[in-house]
Amino acid sequence: MWRVIQVKRLKIKQVRSGIGRLKNHKRVLRALGLRHPGSVVEHGDSATIRGMINKVQHLIEVEVIDDEGATSETE
Repeated sequence: MWRVIQVKRLKIKQVRSGIGRLKNHKRVLRALGLRHPGSVVEHGDSATIRGMINKVQHLIEVEVIDDEGATSETE
C-alpha cells in the first residue's frame, strides 16, 4: 500500500544585501539561489535548508507553503 508523504515547501525571500557580510554568509545566500535583495526561491523543507536559513536569518524572510497554497510566516 502506498503512503502519501506531504513535503512542506519553504518560500525564501532575500530582504537585505550580502554586501559587507561574512564570506560564509554570501556563500550560503548563493547556495540557496538568492542573488540580490527581493529575489525569491522555493525549497523543500529539510535539515540542510533549515541550517542554511539559520545562518543567514538576519538577511532573509521565510514562509511555509502548504499544499493548498496557503502560506504561513515563520519567525
